[in-house]
Amino acid sequence: MKIAVLALQGAFIEHEQMLQRLGADTFEVRQLADWQLPKDGLILPGGESTVQMRLLRLLGLLEPIRQAILDGLPVLATCAGMILLAEGRLGTMDIRVRRNAYGRQLGSFHATGTVEGVGSHVPMTFIRAPYIEDVVSDRCLPIATVDGHIVAARQGRQIATAFHPELDGDTRLHCLFLEQCHLCDSISGENDNL
Repeated sequence: MKIAVLALQGAFIEHEQMLQRLGADTFEVRQLADWQLPKDGLILPGGESTVQMRLLRLLGLLEPIRQAILDGLPVLATCAGMILLAEGRLGTMDIRVRRNAYGRQLGSFHATGTVEGVGSHVPMTFIRAPYIEDVVSDRCLPIATVDGHIVAARQGRQIATAFHPELDGDTRLHCLFLEQCHLCDSISGENDNL
């Protein structure tokens, strides 16, 4: 199994290490040629969503990635990655997101909670984190809340979290993502009509 990891900026190495621990091969996407390699899933990591959006546009990656997700490519998006999936950006997930909802770096915190489909006592590390203000269709299901705010959601083969599961030792969210990847055939740029 090959997982593409968007590596333009942000916390992508930790995702790669977690996936490799679980037996998945990873490769970094930094340009269009990388994106065209066969892949079974995609990681959109945390970082700075504005910078990532700008680079996706500049490098010609925005539309190919958007179309692949709409065509069913499994994706795990964390923090800034969740913002990328929201309305007004890639727009593949029916959510509205509040950026930096918990404040600046000093507002970072750790919690544990239940994630539907994953289990209880899931560690959640929030760093300048967003949360989901609104789920705008019944296709998208909230799967975790903290203090009354939606911090994870699932829509089709998309999983988005406001927290960073790659920074904790718990592998259950990445396992859920890899289970979704088994449900589809490997996708390559040539086969996506991108």
